[in-house]
Amino acid sequence: MPASTAPGVRLLPNAVTVLALCAGLSGVQFMLTGNHVAAVACIALAGVFDALDGRLARLLDATSRIGAELDSLSDCISFGVSPALILFLWSLHDLRVGWVVALVLVVSTALRLARFNTLSDDSEAPPFAGEFFVGVPSPAGALVSLTPLATELLLGPGWWSAPVTVAIWTVFSAALMISRIPTASLKSVRVPPAAVAPALVLVALAAAAVVAVPFALYPVAILLYLAHIPYAVYRYRWLERHPEVWHVPPRQRRAVRRAHRRLGLLPPRRPLPRRVAGAAARARRRTINRERAGDRTPGSRRLGVRESRRRGQGRSPGSGRPGPGPGSGPNPGSGSGPQERP
Repeated sequence: MPASTAPGVRLLPNAVTVLALCAGLSGVQFMLTGNHVAAVACIALAGVFDALDGRLARLLDATSRIGAELDSLSDCISFGVSPALILFLWSLHDLRVGWVVALVLVVSTALRLARFNTLSDDSEAPPFAGEFFVGVPSPAGALVSLTPLATELLLGPGWWSAPVTVAIWTVFSAALMISRIPTASLKSVRVPPAAVAPALVLVALAAAAVVAVPFALYPVAILLYLAHIPYAVYRYRWLERHPEVWHVPPRQRRAVRRAHRRLGLLPPRRPLPRRVAGAAARARRRTINRERAGDRTPGSRRLGVRESRRRGQGRSPGSGRPGPGPGSGPNPGSGSGPQERP
């Protein structure tokens, strides 16, 4: 029997999903005992498990409907309920509306997951839609919402740990999750072969920083993630305007973007038919105004009269053939002179 169809192997992605659920709920238990460091670490560990279960399922060909539903329920608890309870037990309980803010985070996470499940079955989405998330994913949203707590663990109490600041930041994190802002998906990230060694060195440095100063890297990573959102929006809109590169690999897309910038091929601000029609109308108006301006000058008026007389003498009215000249008789084309009257 192939390894990909073995029952134990097919169970592995679901087991990782259950570990993510247990890690998220364990963060609440650590928060109740006053261990703030372990509480934040549990949510981060749940995010790592959540990133692994889907990749394992695709790698082992063990995707299933029950696995997808279990993943959504686990995400709602690990990245919605647990961060909301951690923030409430830490700071939001000092506010009258603190529990409402916590509920907003939970409801936003549930709505974000429901929309994700709905969009996963959308057959009308463009081919590049799989490279982006609609809104901030729930694991990233949970880690963003815990940034004030991680900052306090790094720098101590300050304005970032004030209950009002925490409430505003929590609502901001919830708004990012339910928004329709496109964000980059890690599934679309490809490391070039030449950059593998530098990437591994950066991973080693990040691991050393986590060991030496556990929460020094947390705010930096969150700020970098938030800073990438404008670029993701720009990239999504650029792909919308250029359907010719939808099936082109990302490296070639970057070459196309550089060529467009080098040649000055900016995208049209209005639809092309409207721009063409507007340009034609403006050119016609300029031609008419130029002719009117030329007719108003005395010299052009005299030239127009002479030209019309010359045309009238050279052509017979109502036909395109030359008319009779001054010395021609009533029988044009015979070559004889005028006939005498009897």
